Amino acid sequence: MAPDFPREATAIAADLVALRRALHRDPEVGNDLPRTQTRVLEALDGLPLEITTGDSLTSVVAVLRGSRPGPTVLLRGDMDALPVREDNDLDYRSTNDAMHACGHDLHTAGLVGAARLLSAHREELPGNVVFMFQPGEEGPGGAEPMVAEGVLDAAGVRADAAFAVHVLPGERGVFTLRPGPIMAGSNVLRVTFHGAGGHGSQPQTALDPVPPLVEFCQALQVMITRRFSVFDPVVAAITNLSAGEAVNVIPASASMGASVRTLSADTTYDFPAHARTLAESVAAGFGCTAEVHWRTQYPPTVNDHEQARFALETLARCFGKDRVVQAADPLMGSEDFSFVLNEVPGAFYFLFATPEGIDPDTAAMNHSPLVLFDDDVLADQAASLATLAWEHNALRTPAPADRES
Repeated sequence: MAPDFPREATAIAADLVALRRALHRDPEVGNDLPRTQTRVLEALDGLPLEITTGDSLTSVVAVLRGSRPGPTVLLRGDMDALPVREDNDLDYRSTNDAMHACGHDLHTAGLVGAARLLSAHREELPGNVVFMFQPGEEGPGGAEPMVAEGVLDAAGVRADAAFAVHVLPGERGVFTLRPGPIMAGSNVLRVTFHGAGGHGSQPQTALDPVPPLVEFCQALQVMITRRFSVFDPVVAAITNLSAGEAVNVIPASASMGASVRTLSADTTYDFPAHARTLAESVAAGFGCTAEVHWRTQYPPTVNDHEQARFALETLARCFGKDRVVQAADPLMGSEDFSFVLNEVPGAFYFLFATPEGIDPDTAAMNHSPLVLFDDDVLADQAASLATLAWEHNALRTPAPADRES
């Protein structure tokens, strides 16, 4: 059995809150977070950890080696903020034009807490724990370069499993996750229709690219329902339309941009081919041509079925069944922890953190300048990560008598 991490976490809760609020006051955006990295290194100072920092980004990787042989588990916390100006009236409100509007300040402090809890039991800990402090989750993406720099092999062997937690508005203290897809993949579709410009009074002398643009945008939604299963859904939000500027000039080109969310590797792979066929067919009908660009930002975040069941059972045993809910559906937002789960089986889970006195059903959502998270959840956040790491390694480590035989 794991140590009583929820109880032990209450002893360090005040330190975690102080760290979270310091991070909240001074947020940084992207993959270059020098002040945040310094705070993390200071918070880890004195712990029995092997610490390295990133080459291409300001990441921090810390390895805790237990005194008993066993597997290796990775725990991740993202550190970056968003380019959002905060509208909350807090005594620890952001002091610059960025904001921790997605709760990464809690994720960072919670992972520091897990490192402290597990370090206190290093002599009994089986195996290794890798603590992955990641920049750039909100963009341009920090997990993929950290994987390229070797975070999955930081302990000298490949991690056997990986876990990460994310705060959301909701009933405070409740955990939720599901096996299989938990968050969507994020993709960008851009299509430009090329024609021939002309005078607005004589459209017959031009090849107007605006009509095929309009028809494509309408047909795209129909195409999705005819080419993709409702049980493997696709969400395409057309967020940008661009054509001419003068009302009496037919432009030579017209373009659109869309955010496309997918829940499987197959759908992510198939979508651009269908979109290209549709765009080229529509363009040809108007005597125009179509130029299609597709970019996958983050693949779908898919929980390993075995590790998700393990996480559900472990969290329920640790915090009580009334505080753990299996999610019915994935979220259509995206997460670059997907790059880790593509390489290592694991689970990504959520912790609801709406402060008392705010209706969770109407609370501002992540990325809003008004979103609020209660840092009273930090102790449980740290304890959940520490417990999952401990239980994972303990369950896969033979008992001493078995090793001797």
